[in-house]
Amino acid sequence: MEHRSSRPVWTGSINFGLVTIPVHLYTAIREKNIHFRSLHDQDQVPLKMKLVCPAHDNKEVHREHIVKGFEIEKDRYVIVRQDELEAVAPKATRAIEIQDFVDLDEIDPLFFDRPYYVAPKPEGAKPYKLLLDAMVKKKKVGIARIVMHNKEYLAALRPLDGALCLETMHFSDEVVSAEHVAPLHFKAKVDDRELKIAEQLIDSLATDFDPTKYHDEYREQVLELVEKKAKGEKVVVRPPTEERAAKGADLIAALEASLARTRTQNRPARRRKSA
Repeated sequence: MEHRSSRPVWTGSINFGLVTIPVHLYTAIREKNIHFRSLHDQDQVPLKMKLVCPAHDNKEVHREHIVKGFEIEKDRYVIVRQDELEAVAPKATRAIEIQDFVDLDEIDPLFFDRPYYVAPKPEGAKPYKLLLDAMVKKKKVGIARIVMHNKEYLAALRPLDGALCLETMHFSDEVVSAEHVAPLHFKAKVDDRELKIAEQLIDSLATDFDPTKYHDEYREQVLELVEKKAKGEKVVVRPPTEERAAKGADLIAALEASLARTRTQNRPARRRKSA
C-alpha cells in the first residue's frame, strides 16, 4: 500500500511479539479548514503579533527572555526549563508496540482521535499481510503505543479496506463522562405514543451511510463568496433566518409534522428507485 502521491509522516516498525514489520505511516485525513489573515484596514498589510509584558508598560519581550511556566494556581507558576522537559520526554523509539488485542466494538468512538494509513516497506510485505489476515480472521484490534513528534500516543491498529489503519487515541483521563454534563434529563418520562412516532421518524430517515452525500456547506459558501469578491462581483448579504424551536407541549405535533414532511420528501426518490 505504498502511497506515491504523499510522503510518510512517520517511519518505523510494528512490533508483534518477536516479529518486526518495517512500515510507513501516511495521514488519512486532510482537513479543509478556512483560514483568514488579520490585515490592517488602511493598507491591507498582514499584521504581526508581539509578546508584551503588562507589568512593564506593555514592553515587547524578546525570545531570549521568554521561559515556560506551568500555572499551578491562579497567577502562580512553576518555571520549567527546556532541558528538564527533554529529560522526561518519552523515549524516541521507532516502534509501534502492540500491547493487547481487543474487540473493536469494545472501544467507544470517543477515544479515537486521528487516523493514519499503515503501509509496509518492501521487506515487510509478508509479515504485514500475515498480521493483517490474522487480525481480520480473529476480528481483533491491536492496542499499541507510539511516539510521534516527541509525544507518546495510545493507538488502535485495525484492519480497514484490505490494509492496516492506526488511530491515535485519547487516554482514559482525557475523556469526559456524560455524568459530568449538567443538566441531563435522563429521568424525563416519555409516553408510548411519542416513542412510537419517534421510532417511525428514525425508520423514515434510515439509509446506508454514504460519506459523499454530506458537505461542509459553510466552507463551500465562504469559498464561493471569496471567489465572487475576487472577481469584483457584488455580493448581496441576506439576513439570517431563525427557526422557532418546538415547545414541550408541541412535541407530538412536531414529531408528526416531521414524519409527514420526511415521507413527502422521500416519496419521489422511492418512485424513481422503483421505476
